[in-house]
Parts: sequence; structure tokens; C-alpha cells
Amino acid sequence: MGLIPFGLLPMDPATAATLTGAISPPFPAGAAANSAAYCIDPALFASLLPPGRQPAAPAAAEATRRRQEEEEEGAAIRLVHLLVTCAGAIQSGDYSAAHGNLAEARAILSVITTSTGIGRVANHFADALAQRLFPAYPQAAPPAPPPAAPADLYSHFYDAGPYLNFAYSTANQAILDAFEGCDRVHVVDFALMQGLQWPTLIHALSQREGGPPRLRITGIGPQSTGAGDELREVGVRLAEFARSLGVPFYFQGVCVDQLDGLSNWMLKIVPGDGEALAFNSILQLHRLLVDPDADPAVPAPIDILLDLVTELQPRVFTVVEQEADHNRPPLLERFTNALFHYAAMFDSMAAVGHRGGATDSLAEAYLRAEIFDIVCGEGSARAERHEPLGRWRERLARAGLTQVPFGRNEVQLATAQLLRATSSPGSGYSILECAGSLALAWHDRPLYAATAWSAAGGSAAGAVAGTEGRDNNGRRKTRNGSREINSTGNLAIA
Repeated sequence: MGLIPFGLLPMDPATAATLTGAISPPFPAGAAANSAAYCIDPALFASLLPPGRQPAAPAAAEATRRRQEEEEEGAAIRLVHLLVTCAGAIQSGDYSAAHGNLAEARAILSVITTSTGIGRVANHFADALAQRLFPAYPQAAPPAPPPAAPADLYSHFYDAGPYLNFAYSTANQAILDAFEGCDRVHVVDFALMQGLQWPTLIHALSQREGGPPRLRITGIGPQSTGAGDELREVGVRLAEFARSLGVPFYFQGVCVDQLDGLSNWMLKIVPGDGEALAFNSILQLHRLLVDPDADPAVPAPIDILLDLVTELQPRVFTVVEQEADHNRPPLLERFTNALFHYAAMFDSMAAVGHRGGATDSLAEAYLRAEIFDIVCGEGSARAERHEPLGRWRERLARAGLTQVPFGRNEVQLATAQLLRATSSPGSGYSILECAGSLALAWHDRPLYAATAWSAAGGSAAGAVAGTEGRDNNGRRKTRNGSREINSTGNLAIA
């Protein structure tokens, strides 16, 4: 592995594997030969074991402490074994054995701490297994978590660690590079949420030599469930921010039930108008995947969306996804992979978290919802279908997209952003780079991977002009239709 000039330390991969379980494949194959790791003084930390030893103490106290550590370590190993065995019993249909395993795991959880370490993550997985067992054993059902709006959970997850900051900053840099020299630009965001990604981009465009371009953002989101119009509210805030910086701005909100329901006409891309186009997807594409053994004769939602992206020929398509392997049909395999992945997530969040505050608890609820979906969902009921980067590369290349590598400048910018986000050079986070992709890692275990893509050849105008009837050619139409789309205004906010 290479070393960045300003002294960030690489971590031994073998050591990291022993600490984290090495269940998921490494970030990319052949990383040792083709990649560089930019680590921020990582300290060894065992994701699934109790914290390391403290400085020497008097002999009697030291002996007592060592005995307690050994007991806790033994309990942690036993707890992991019971949870994995329970998942295997559920997969084989032996619900009586699964209930026994879960009951024993619950007993261990009652005597170890569940605020940190293995107890913290295992408690969520035990609840998810209990939820899965609920039809057979009603008494095993966990208490319902406190209600919270998805937008609130997402916002607190943003504040709880550098995960979304990494995603937004790497995507924005790729978009800025693609828009260089363009005076009219259009970003289609596949999940606008609260629009947290775009003030930074707007600010960067306002500083561009020669003046800012005319910026259009199309924000995709679900139908509003409350009294307010969430897309419009976000659009108004972005418009006010853009106006304060002198950036000409136009916003459009589009509601669809699912991203494969998007059509060309919803995006209002005008053939031949010279507008530079970018698509942006942050943690969304995995929701369009299906089981690997699904009928190939039925178009998968992910293929329908990628067809649209390719046809519209964007200058750049930014993609950030979880670097994990949770799309396996067998429960046991994805359960085991998820257990180690989320152990690393919770450990990394604890390094910069608020230690029991509202932000920490709601961010934890955000991850808990993912865990429940992975463990309890089967078939079309499962949305969290995370896959590793290698499979995404193959899928996007098959769709006709070409990867746009991140350069050394992007690596250094991402590392600098990470230092600012974690506020500590010894936090254990790092930026990994391989073959033009970037990943946010915790002690060398990749958590999120970022890539940028472009369509090979053609033009947006030609693609749009030639595909107006694409929804009549077997692709599933959105259930919302034009009325619901227009009910959000297809907002033009000057």
C-alpha cells in the first residue's frame, strides 16, 4: 500500500482481518498491488470483543481485571455464536431450537453492557431475530422502538459520523469536475431528503472564476405524508441560499413511489438546449436490486433505472453505496455478514458520537432499521440489499456506463474532509483508494464506497428525442401519474 506524503499511517490488513472478522470481501480485489490507503493514525480495535487492556495496576487488581476481561471475552464469543446459530436454525425451519438459542443470547445480554461493544450491536440483532420469530413465538417479540420520522433519523445519522459527509463531498467534487466550463447545469438527485448535499455545491459554483452557472436541481422524493410539502420546503431553502450567493437557481420536485418509475418527461430535459446533466445517487441503488436467483426474464428495477440514466447520457453519474454483502438469499450468510458490518459501524460511530445523546440514539435507530430489514425481510419485502463494489462495477458497465476515476486531488480532498469531520487524527477512520474508487473505512474495513460514471458516447438531446415512448415498451410506469407529479408543482422556484 502507498503512503500519502503528510504522514498518515497504513494498517496491516492481516491485523484488521483478525479484529473485524473479515466476513465481507476486501474493498476491491488485489488492493495490495493496485491501491493506496490513507489512514488517520488508526488504533487497533476489536469490533466484536471488549475494549483493550488498561495500564498496569497492582497485582491483585490486575488479576481480577484480567479474569473479568476473559469472562467478558468468553461471553462475547458465546453471544455471537448463539446469534449466528439462531439464524441458521431459522433458515432450516427449526424454530424451537432458534427460540432456545435466542433465549440463551438474551440471558447473556442481560448481564453484559449493551451501550458499547458487542452488546450494543448484538442487542439489535437479537431484537431482529425475535421479530422474525414472532409468528411462532409471540412472547419473543421485542418492544416497539419509539416512533421517529425517517427524515429525522437521516438527519441525525448525518450528524453522528462522517458517513454522509464522505458521500456528499466525493460526489460533489466529481460533479464540479464534470461541470467545469459549463454555463447551464442540471443535477438530478435520486433522493433529495433534506437537501444537505447541495449548499456546498452551490457555494463552490458561486466561487467559480468567470461567475456561477445557471443551476437547476431536480429533487426526487416520495409523496408527502403530512400536511406540508417536504420537497417544496427543501427547494425554497436551497433557492434562498443560492440567491444569497448570487447563483441563478431553478428547482423542480418530482414524486415517485420507486426510482424505476421515473420517466424522461418528469425530468424536463429539453433536447438540444446545451444543459450539462449529472445524476446523483447516495445510498439508493441497492433498493432496486432483487434476489440473485430471480427470474432474469423479468426486468429488474435497477436495470430499468440504469437504462434511463444511460439513455440520457449524463456527463457524470455519482454513486455511493454501502460496501457490504447483504443481498444473499440464505438468511445465515447475510446475517453473519451484517453482524460484522454493523459491529464496525457502531464502533466507528462511538468514536465520534455523542455518547447517549439524542443524535446518537436516533442515528442508532437509523442503523437498527437497516438491520431489521436485512434480518426480517425476504423477497420483495427486503429493501436493504447492499452489495460490494465489484458487483456494482460489473452492473454499471453492463448498462453502458464508463467509470470516471477519482484522482489524487480527490483523495487528498476526501482525506482533509474526513479530518475535519472527525476532529481527531487518531479516530480510526481512513480513506481507501483503488482503481479510481474511494471508500470510507474504519480501521481499514471499508464501510461506504464512492464511484463516478459517465455515459459512453451520444448526447442527452438525442437520447431524449429517441426515447419518448419508453414507457410503452414494457417498462413499469409510476403509479403516481402526471396528476400527483403536478400536485407537487414540478416546482419552479426562482
